[in-house]
Amino acid sequence: MTSLSPQSSPQSSLSRIRIGSAPDSWGVWFPDDPQQVPWQRFLDEVAESGYEWIELGPYGYLPSEPAVLADETARRNLRVSAGTVFTGLHRGPDVWDATWAHVSDIAALTQAMGAEHLVVIPSFWRDDKTGEVLEPDTLTPEQWRHLTTQTERLGHEVRERYGLKIVVHPHADTHIDSEENVARFLDGTDSSLVSLCLDTGHYAYCGGDSVKLIETYGERIGYLHLKQVDPEILADVRANEVPFGPAVARGVMCEPPSGVPALEPVLAAAQKLDVELFAIVEQDMYPCEPDKPLPIAQRTRAFLRSCGA
Repeated sequence: MTSLSPQSSPQSSLSRIRIGSAPDSWGVWFPDDPQQVPWQRFLDEVAESGYEWIELGPYGYLPSEPAVLADETARRNLRVSAGTVFTGLHRGPDVWDATWAHVSDIAALTQAMGAEHLVVIPSFWRDDKTGEVLEPDTLTPEQWRHLTTQTERLGHEVRERYGLKIVVHPHADTHIDSEENVARFLDGTDSSLVSLCLDTGHYAYCGGDSVKLIETYGERIGYLHLKQVDPEILADVRANEVPFGPAVARGVMCEPPSGVPALEPVLAAAQKLDVELFAIVEQDMYPCEPDKPLPIAQRTRAFLRSCGA
């Protein structure tokens, strides 16, 4: 029997992938919500699960004072990989000031924590809690121009003022969702200013192929969210046009490796890019029982180790 060389062993096969988790995997969607676990419990349990990297989650959930957060993470041997912002840049220059007021506080905390990435999530066209339709689900040509030019502006300002890279997150129930819309967005933006946060679950939810996207737009992939969808629940969600929030409550985002896409080929394709990439586990579970996340997180971390990550 031929033994594996160190370079090809499972333990080193994904050497460029840095695994982490996020408040989202603990059912945290909002800065303050009685259905969510306290932030101290999240930090304790994410460390107990074997993760070394975390995202900030919704601004205000974790302590927003850098010295406090630095102390709380350091004593649990945790580091921050990114902050997250929500934007509606397709609405044009008129929303810039309000957008920047939201972004600047989060970018400052992200920078202070030593992270280099800011995950940018487009605004939802229907409410993620109630399902209320807020605006049309397709953009006009003018709105597409606003989206691309204002996102480039955001990338420039965030880089110049805070030294961060923006990674835009295609997301269900937003205008950057399907294979077609993701390609249109990437083709319409400057690669030096705008990269992508590929969320494998959201992209599958919207009909996309993550491996194909990595192979086609590899130079634009700046960050990963690891997530799977339950194909049976997804089929029902699509057939009945269920909004994203209620779909999550039904369990459309499931524990790996029970869903799609298979994460092994996604990670292998990402490794071939030959760049350092964060791959942050995000299993949408809002709302969820407080004792549910920890065992799932532990099993998921063990599964990813078995993949070489």
